[in-house]
Amino acid sequence: MIAQIAFVAVLGFFGFLLFRRIQRIRKNIQIGKPQPIDDNKSERWKTMLLVAFGQKKMFKRLLPAFFHLLIYIGFILINIEVLEIIIDGITGGHRVFAPLLGSFYTGLISFFEVLAVLVIVACVAFLIRRNILKVDRFHHIEMKGWPTLDGNLILVIEIVLMAAILSMNAADQVLQERGADHYTQTGTFLISGMLTPLFDGLGFGGLLIVERAAWWFHIVGIFAFAVYVTYSKHLHIFMAFPNTFYSRLTPKGKMNNMDEITNEVKIMLGMSTGEDAGTPPPEGMKFGAKDINDLTWKNLMEAYSCTECGRCTSECPANLTGKKLSPRKIMMDTRDRMEDVGLSIQKGDKGLEDGKSLLDDYISREELNACTSCNACVEACPVNINPLDIILQMRRYVAMEESAAPQSWNMMFQNVETNFAPWKFAPTDRFNWAQELKEK
Repeated sequence: MIAQIAFVAVLGFFGFLLFRRIQRIRKNIQIGKPQPIDDNKSERWKTMLLVAFGQKKMFKRLLPAFFHLLIYIGFILINIEVLEIIIDGITGGHRVFAPLLGSFYTGLISFFEVLAVLVIVACVAFLIRRNILKVDRFHHIEMKGWPTLDGNLILVIEIVLMAAILSMNAADQVLQERGADHYTQTGTFLISGMLTPLFDGLGFGGLLIVERAAWWFHIVGIFAFAVYVTYSKHLHIFMAFPNTFYSRLTPKGKMNNMDEITNEVKIMLGMSTGEDAGTPPPEGMKFGAKDINDLTWKNLMEAYSCTECGRCTSECPANLTGKKLSPRKIMMDTRDRMEDVGLSIQKGDKGLEDGKSLLDDYISREELNACTSCNACVEACPVNINPLDIILQMRRYVAMEESAAPQSWNMMFQNVETNFAPWKFAPTDRFNWAQELKEK
């Protein structure tokens, strides 16, 4: 009974921490502007199933995709055993599914153990790639400090948790062989059965301590891991599903225009009388985005969905040519700003009025101006994040609110307006180059 009370108390404690953190993330995302997304439900479900659940875009790079798949499948299926542990903890039972499933239970747990070993292998492979082979995309400047530690820490935690499962099962089987009360006969499990000789030398009391310690360590570790994930890049484990569901379905090259500006341009060009232009822009309307409250909730949700895998940055032509822009950093900076503002609001402090903004204090103009708008980052992201949308909104603010676009850009826009081309020559001379070809 004491153990049951302790378990329920631990479950309640971590449940409270998780609930509070989820509420904080939800409120942070709601800082963004409303953006109704309720179209093409069937297409959205299909996208979520293929991209988030099926990991369709991961397999553009086969080796990391294979190891990631091992961890992903192991994470999902091993949680069935975690469910059994939770039921055992609440009811005071032990392996409650064993009597119900019979010999199938032995095969099922053996399968889970094989997955646990594969998860360990995958985690070790990822640690080697990060720290020995030093894959370039994991060592950019935005990955210094906590992001690198976070990535390594998660992998180590997963290895330790899988080792705890195998140790628990091995000690459990030795206790079954010795006829210990309360330990249901399950038969020999495939992997932990090979480990039982390591525990044969222990006395009955020692075995009980090992088995119970591993049991508690694993389940408390799972609970703590669930809370820790909400502070980590591995929040994408959960956020990938809503993010892909609400991902953009229009062609990647299509930019989102501001209806208010489009209507004004149409009136200026005589394409509209203004009567069909809809509601005029509200007084004091801001064009573009300077801070997170100028972005949409979808932009902010994408920041929490970022896996920090660096595929976007490794495909970015601006970054590849040595420019300061890193699409991954854009998403990380947006998330950092959200966290800072959310924490300030939680403390009753200044919040968005802290004298800082996403533009300049987190993301520099040099980064924004380096973007070629090619959508390579959008195409590369395994969970359909769109860093370009944030970049374009912030560049729109600089150009339209501050009139601070680079002079070379202004000259280009002026040429487009007057000469219908980015270059400064008359429209009548546009095809002069073709005359040279005719002469040849």
